[in-house]
Amino acid sequence: MSSPSANAPDEPAVTASAGPPSRVREVLGTAVAALGGAERAGQLQMADAVAEALAGEEHLLVQAGTGTGKSLAYLVPSMLHSERVVIATATLALQHQLVERDLPRLVKAVKGEKGVDTSYAVLKGRSNYACLHRIREGVPDDQGVLVEVPEGTLGAEVLALRSWAEEQAESGGPGDKDHAPRHNDRTWRQVSVSARECLGATRCAYGEECFAERAKAKAADSQLVVTNHSLLAIDAIEGIPMIPEYDAVVVDEAHELVARVTQAATDELSANDVDRAARRARRHVEEADAPSNPADDLADAAESLRAAMSETEAGRLDRLPDIVAESIELVRDAARECVSAFARGPKDAPGEPDAGKAQAKAGVQEVFATAERLAANSENDVVWLSRPFGSGRDRIPDRLCVAPLQVWGQMRDRLLTESTVVFTSATLMLGGDFDVVASTVGLKPSERADRIGASDAAPAAKVDGDAAATSGVLPWRGLDVGSPFDYGRQGILYVARHLPPPGRDGLGAAQVDEIVRLIDAAEGRTLGLFSSRRAAEAAAEAVRERLPHLTTLAQGDAQLSELTRQFVGDPHTNLFGTLGLWQGLDVPGDTCQLVIIDRIPFPRPDDPLMSARQRAVDAAGGNGFMQVAATHAALLLAQGAGRLIRTVEDRGVVAMLDPRLATARYGRFLEASLPAMWRTTDPEIVVKALARLSASAEE
Repeated sequence: MSSPSANAPDEPAVTASAGPPSRVREVLGTAVAALGGAERAGQLQMADAVAEALAGEEHLLVQAGTGTGKSLAYLVPSMLHSERVVIATATLALQHQLVERDLPRLVKAVKGEKGVDTSYAVLKGRSNYACLHRIREGVPDDQGVLVEVPEGTLGAEVLALRSWAEEQAESGGPGDKDHAPRHNDRTWRQVSVSARECLGATRCAYGEECFAERAKAKAADSQLVVTNHSLLAIDAIEGIPMIPEYDAVVVDEAHELVARVTQAATDELSANDVDRAARRARRHVEEADAPSNPADDLADAAESLRAAMSETEAGRLDRLPDIVAESIELVRDAARECVSAFARGPKDAPGEPDAGKAQAKAGVQEVFATAERLAANSENDVVWLSRPFGSGRDRIPDRLCVAPLQVWGQMRDRLLTESTVVFTSATLMLGGDFDVVASTVGLKPSERADRIGASDAAPAAKVDGDAAATSGVLPWRGLDVGSPFDYGRQGILYVARHLPPPGRDGLGAAQVDEIVRLIDAAEGRTLGLFSSRRAAEAAAEAVRERLPHLTTLAQGDAQLSELTRQFVGDPHTNLFGTLGLWQGLDVPGDTCQLVIIDRIPFPRPDDPLMSARQRAVDAAGGNGFMQVAATHAALLLAQGAGRLIRTVEDRGVVAMLDPRLATARYGRFLEASLPAMWRTTDPEIVVKALARLSASAEE
């Protein structure tokens, strides 16, 4: 089977035109030559399309396979664009790659080229930067009093972070979390503040040195601003100004955008959160002019909430039970009164803001905002009670969670109508076209440029008076630039049609036997992607017992970085895990010649948010299963299968142990979302192919 064509049959190619793309090709050619690379057709095609989208103010979805060189393909036209462009990534790994490798090398290669603005900056949420005020003045305890460094190992790590932050301040370093000495989240909280807790640059004694403020200032002077999906969501969708004014956005890892935007718009509330806010507020409102201390009322409301949650069954709450609704209203009202009491209390001394008070007030405001949202019980939100497993000191408390039912409307109204957006990823075509993903981010299939006609397809992404924007039409184009990999020759997609469908009780004996047989033929070199931690551990235990000459690792045995190092270091090793491995692992070469997927990764039936979204689609006359569950599964399958082929030299097998991929009606949609590997359902062919690959790797 040959490699996939550059464009799916129903996806017209975006062709280059005179103007910006020609200059883009010149600069891109200079960069590629300087970096010692070779011209790639997909990269050129993508760069042309991005330039046209930016110039024509038309949204673009670009599927670019691994190895295409998509970073350069969007960075070069963005540097040539007349106005600021934001680059938003989903993962810290890609952000790090852009900032530490791709951008510095590109800047060096094209510095001095006419019309190329090579200035760039990195912008993160405020809590990602060390806070000099907190470091120099102390950290508030639960009573809001500034205290010294804690004792023990935590204290030593905090002292190390403080010393590092002072060095960063003196040297002009970024002072951000990613460049800090080794630490955990608890330690980092001792040297950072949230946006709500921040005193503000004008009130803080260290405002001129502030790492976060310096990052914002640099971003305001830069052509490119590299940030993450969450910060983009807060800025564009929630309307909280976090990023300097920009004209266009490139969303890399765009298959993650909906999940990241949803996550950014999700709030949680536990009784412990309320109780902590009350304790920290108490000393700051005790002198306020009130019949009782409002913080005491807030603490009482926390106990009411704790009792209400303990009497409520975990899961989605389509209607808030009366006992829960009443307790939330108590929390909301007590928090509102507590916030007002801060204003009635003693004022800060001129020029000397009370950091403990500011941070205590921020905690109460956060509780109020979440309680108010929960109490509204909007039809546009999904509410559920989360009751994590665990006991004793390690037990995570019950939490009420609230998330948006959908985010495409907010993205359409607040991002797509304001800015030109380029979405790119290796997996944007689900079921063979872009319509599914376009719909999830706020673009309508009927608005694809080739469907709405030339007259309606005029520049229309911005609400600045042009006709199409006024009429609410947001034209977009889809482009698949293919892949440098010949999937048909490099990989086999094996569907174990002879196996029974997966059951609710985890892996069956037949699935375990199949796993052992395949791994035995491959002599290790296997990445196992499982739908649950229990299934991964069961498979690992069986393989260890029946193939003791191989090393079998399971997610959770050690840190992922350590497991990856072991997996890469010894080819006769297997690594089994869940979601963290489906998307975040890059192991090219003979390390990974077999990817096993135990079942189609549909969302759990009891997933509160996914089930609510599926039901809403059904109620609107759509097919909730296909639009929500199958789409979710298709994205994960494409990402999981993509772990196999990472370079032009890689060879191997993706083994799907779920026969429904070959037998169910929705199987065709899922299979069309996967790389175009050679397909088979014959286990004998696959076992022999793995044995040949193993023998070849040993030579």
